[in-house]
Amino acid sequence: MRKDSTPIAASDSLPNLASNAGWRLEHSYAALPAPFYSRVQPTPVRNPQRVVFNRSLAQTLGLDAEVLDRPESASLFAGNTLPPDALPIAQAYSGHQFGHFTRLGDGRAILLGEQITPDGRRFDIQLKGPGPTPYSRRGDGRAALGPMLREYVISEAMHALGIPTTRSLAVAATGEPVYRESALPGAVLTRVAASHIRVGTFEWAAAQENPQLLRTLADYTLARHYPELAGTQEPYLGLLRAMQDRQIALVTQWLMVGFIHGVMNTDNMALSGETIDYGPCAFMEAYDPATVFSSIDEHGRYAYGNQPAIAQWNLARLAEALLPLLHTEQESAIEKANAVLSEFPRGFQAQWLGGMRSKLGLPDEDDEDLELIRDLLEWMRANSADFTNTFRNLSRGHPNELSTTADPQFQAWHERWQRRLQRRSSSAEAARERMNRVNPTVIPRNHKVEEALAAATDDGDLRPFEFLLAVVQKPFEEPSAGQEYLEPAPQGSPRYRTFCGT
Repeated sequence: MRKDSTPIAASDSLPNLASNAGWRLEHSYAALPAPFYSRVQPTPVRNPQRVVFNRSLAQTLGLDAEVLDRPESASLFAGNTLPPDALPIAQAYSGHQFGHFTRLGDGRAILLGEQITPDGRRFDIQLKGPGPTPYSRRGDGRAALGPMLREYVISEAMHALGIPTTRSLAVAATGEPVYRESALPGAVLTRVAASHIRVGTFEWAAAQENPQLLRTLADYTLARHYPELAGTQEPYLGLLRAMQDRQIALVTQWLMVGFIHGVMNTDNMALSGETIDYGPCAFMEAYDPATVFSSIDEHGRYAYGNQPAIAQWNLARLAEALLPLLHTEQESAIEKANAVLSEFPRGFQAQWLGGMRSKLGLPDEDDEDLELIRDLLEWMRANSADFTNTFRNLSRGHPNELSTTADPQFQAWHERWQRRLQRRSSSAEAARERMNRVNPTVIPRNHKVEEALAAATDDGDLRPFEFLLAVVQKPFEEPSAGQEYLEPAPQGSPRYRTFCGT
């Protein structure tokens, strides 16, 4: 902690809630030099009301869920009251947004500190929507209830799917409107992350043209996320390679469940390898690599099938920022960086092929697998087959459910697939077991998400949201709530579009 940093005391009105909840906040990021953040206080809200609270996550963090699961905790989750020893800061970073470099920063987010769990892990505790910061760029620093509930349910679904992700501890309504296209109910989300260090953070450091600042950030990131690289001969090159490995794994996992991030700017790529910033994200239903949902992605830059290439592009921006640390001569530094980046296509292909083999229950590798997989995907694209249900029906052994007619093309493919399984002595039951471990029954269907958010924001009815949350938290089980959570949007539904919520 810097010498001029004074912890913020908890409000006297809620001493038990703040002091007895199990907070163990540290501030390693705030010990970095001042250019990486600004001190800022949350702006109090009029009438905080707790909307949803994540008891299991609270317990994982070492917090007392019984203490926090009280109505008065809304003051804490809205930012009116702060935990003991909180040190609120807004982080500075830059980013390439749709390919264009911009200086950014936490315009509507405030980091309270890093919670140390009982097993020694460190997690950022951040308020999203607590008011303006020095980086708000004339914005109000607030968030609407709908987008915050959306981030809560999607991030919990991703966690249940086993995909690295930030998570949400709570959502609190503010009792105040926020004004976008219309007046909307305001809210604050408490986000939990391994850290909020982004590719854009390194771009910010590089833009300062101070090699020592850049080295300080890189050393901090190594210590926090890649300690195994400490003491290696080229730790910063190792950082680039390790980050690339994590991003390949992450994007592959997105593709395996039809997830489309929607806004893969460099400020939305975390050095921890977690999925971060659930703005215009959505899940693909009818398979098509060109699928785009985001209303601001007019040219399909971040379409489903483009996500691997964009990840590599973002990693190239990280490499550019790291160049001064890779070698004293720029030409040699570029050569080292390019050698790492050139490994991306082969690494991604291997991960993607392995993931697709698992989705088809294939027990090993065969030279014909790539063609088998591509032929299935092409059939799915041509027939607008539902991505999730296609693989789940295959794992159920119900191929006839995949097409309303006896499609000869599909039947021929199905016979090839069966022969492939039998050729390696794989029983149908063993294949189904492998497939059921990776092919979800349930994803957050876009129309069900919208129904739940509309009920919560328009009618104050949280029951659809709670039903949806319960279903997506068990993605590999048949939902007791019924078939409605398994089906795509009804035919004739308008084209689904998502928005950033800023």
